[in-house]
Amino acid sequence: MNNKLLYPELSYKIIGIAMEVYNRIGSGFPEKLYERALMILFKKNGIQAQNQVHFNVVFEGKDIGKFVTDIIVENKIILEIKSIKELNNIHKTQTINYLKASGLKLGILLNYGENKLKSERLINLNNE
Repeated sequence: MNNKLLYPELSYKIIGIAMEVYNRIGSGFPEKLYERALMILFKKNGIQAQNQVHFNVVFEGKDIGKFVTDIIVENKIILEIKSIKELNNIHKTQTINYLKASGLKLGILLNYGENKLKSERLINLNNE
């Protein structure tokens, strides 16, 4: 993979909107509230987004079930929203696995549970 940042302009807009949500409603609420607030601001800012998007998980050529993403932005970026004390590797792994299963390249993990908004960009290295 080259070192070029994936979707830089869109990523910056997403993080800016996520910060606006944090600044306006604070931390510690259930994840669903942040999801709804983000969807309102995406629409207001003309950013195409869908929440609660279902994807199939395929194993050995067979559909073995579904998973649901919090938000997909512009059919390019998965947003995984948390409201927990601290992000750890399981949350990063979950987001990366969502990327692999969906075929998308970039995920942004947001945590509204800490004393400031935390965000992390995660790349699907298997989709190059």
